[in-house]
Amino acid sequence: RPASAENNLARIRRWREICPDLTIRSTFITGFPGETEQEFEELLEFLGEARLDRVGAFAYSPVEGATANALPGALPDEVREERKRRLMEFQEDISTQRLEEKIGREIVVIVDQIDEEEGAICRSEGDAPEIDGLVIVPEGGEMEVGKFYRVRVTDCDVHDLFAEPVWAEG
Repeated sequence: RPASAENNLARIRRWREICPDLTIRSTFITGFPGETEQEFEELLEFLGEARLDRVGAFAYSPVEGATANALPGALPDEVREERKRRLMEFQEDISTQRLEEKIGREIVVIVDQIDEEEGAICRSEGDAPEIDGLVIVPEGGEMEVGKFYRVRVTDCDVHDLFAEPVWAEG
């Protein structure tokens, strides 16, 4: 949770100035004991300004032996889960916009799998295996698993990019 949102936003802006293609990810807990609706709304505002590329969330749950279990203001399960859902829905729009910004650009991917129906299933340098979205290259059947390729992004959905191979000429 951003302890000092303004400092974090300034830091993120500076990082993106230095490295415009930087992928920024974070994970948030919703419904921590004592979290108010206003504090949760401030988190959504932070996400709206920070425009993080990849965000995960989980609803707070007591863990045996954790000090947080004794904190006042424990929230009902329904509130914790509802805030998690709202956060992920809010972030979905941001993630889609961030992916749309890549359409038309060339990126480097690594091939994880060749699927007879979908083509090459890849990931970019900003995608964690089995966690983040994929880069799907329908015409990538000749690509090889484990190798890097340059592709041009042609489309996206909420989580994945679609691309075409950029074959070296000559």
